This record gives sequence, C-alpha cells and structure tokens, in this order.
Amino acid sequence: MHVAVYLPLVLPLLAAVSTRWLSARLDPRVATWLFTTAAVGLATASGVALTALAATAVGQIPWLAAIGDWSVRVLRRDDPASLTVSLIACVLLAAALTAGGRALVRRLRALADAARTAHRLPVDPVTRVVVLDDPVPDAYALPGFPGRIVVSTGMLDQLDERQQRVLIEHERAHLRCGHHIFVTAAYLAAVTNPLLLPLAAAVRYCTERWADERAAHATGDRRLVARTIGTAALLTHRHSAPPAAALAIATGLTTGVMGRLRRTGPVPRRVAALLTAPPPTRRLLLALALGVLALATVSSLEAARDVHILFELAQAGTRRTA
Repeated sequence: MHVAVYLPLVLPLLAAVSTRWLSARLDPRVATWLFTTAAVGLATASGVALTALAATAVGQIPWLAAIGDWSVRVLRRDDPASLTVSLIACVLLAAALTAGGRALVRRLRALADAARTAHRLPVDPVTRVVVLDDPVPDAYALPGFPGRIVVSTGMLDQLDERQQRVLIEHERAHLRCGHHIFVTAAYLAAVTNPLLLPLAAAVRYCTERWADERAAHATGDRRLVARTIGTAALLTHRHSAPPAAALAIATGLTTGVMGRLRRTGPVPRRVAALLTAPPPTRRLLLALALGVLALATVSSLEAARDVHILFELAQAGTRRTA
C-alpha cells in the first residue's frame, strides 16, 4: 500500500495541469466526456485512498477494535502509514464528505428551482423559446422537464436574424446534449477534491465549445458563430449572471488583447477555436488520458485490497492471542 495509496492523491495534479492543453486539442464532445469521467473517477479514487489511510487510524480505537474483533497491536505493527498521516487522512476525508454533501444539496435545489421556473415560463410552441420582455441583454438554457431557452428582448434587438439563429442553436445544444449533467458531476467531484477544480472548469468550457460546434454545424458558418459569441459576451458581461443551474453562451468572459486569444479567458479561446478548423480526433492523447485514470483506479483498488488484508491479519492476531 506504500505507493498504491498515494498515487490517487497525486494524479489529480497531473490532470489539473494538462486540462487546458488537452481541451485545445480534443474534440469538445470527447473532451467533455473525458474530463467529466476523469473528475468523477479521480475524486472517487482519491476518496478510496483517503478511506484506506483513515481506516488504519480509526481501526486502532479500542472499543471499535473490540466490536470488529481485530488486534490493535497488529494494526500498529503492520500499518504502512504513520499515525499522523492516517489522522490527516481522517480530517481530509471528513472535510470532503461534508463539502460534497452540502454541494450536492445546493446543486439539487438549484436544478429543482430551474425545473420549476422552466415549467412556469410561457414558451413558443414552435421554437420552444421563452422571450422575456426585458431591455437587459440576456440569454441562457434553463434545464428542466423539458428545459427552456430563455432570451430577452434586449438581446434579440442587438442581434441580426442570422446571429439570433446561432444563439438559439447554441442554447438548444446545451439542452439536447444534457450539458448541465456534465457540469454538475464535475462540480461535485471538484468540491470533494479541490485539486480537481481545473477539471471542473475545463468541463464547463468544453460544454460551451461543444455547443459552439453544434451551432457552427447547424448554420454552416464558423465565423458567424465566433462573431455572435463575441457580441453576446460584450452585451452581457456588465449584467447579472443567469440562474445557478443555467448555461449561457457568454459564460466566462475575460477581457484581453485579441492577438493573444489563446492565452486569455474562455470566451476569447472559444472565438479563436471557431476561427480555425474543427479539432481532429486524437486517439493517442485520449488513450494516454484514459491510462492515467485507469492507473488511479487500479491504485485505489489495490490500496483498498491491502487494507482488507491488513484487517484480516489483525483479526487472525486476535484469534491467535485468544
């Protein structure tokens, strides 16, 4: 367990530093699936590793050892981790479970509120779009059963007919592809393990890129989509954010020099990506990323197996003593 238990705690760092590089080179749909799976998988693996480390400390509590019928002496003798490390793991595990539980409740409430709001909003039976009589430019996809595309008159008045179609196609892609599910899963994983925050941000970015590509495919004009994103971002960046569970075309605006688009925030990076050809399928990169996730999974399972063997030895030690 010496190496196996620590690998799942270190590998999130590798994922965190590589997400931006990978997101620029992978198809956004593939990248969204990859990053979401990696976030959930690495969060689970690190949780298993912390549990394995914490179990050896918890197992040394005398009354708990008596209930489980294992030897505290054997645990102390054969435990590969120091008591200090095990106690730190206990604290980190408790913090992760508490933060994850609270975040799950908040997110479920936000999704429920979004679904109730979407259900109440009057919708055009043909376009399935809700137009709000509001001079403030705004547009977002609100998840629900079914979801709603919400656009203000202030936004529609600033866009021409072709840009309006881009906007609707982008938000429709969010609903049809279930992007809020990916964003929620990655967000919850990052809450339990803050090292995964870059992965959660990458998932949100890639869902926007995925929607951008769907809009570009529907309209057949990548430059038009790029212009629409830039226009929507400039119109909305001074106004309040959309509801918590919503996804918006102008998410993540960061000002910067257009000549350094690829080094700035999410919106300029999306515009830059649309001004080039769609990213090709890179099977080698995908295989390497999945290999890292597999390594974390195998390491956590090996750590859990070693802890199980350790407690079996401790129980055998109790029987020999008896």
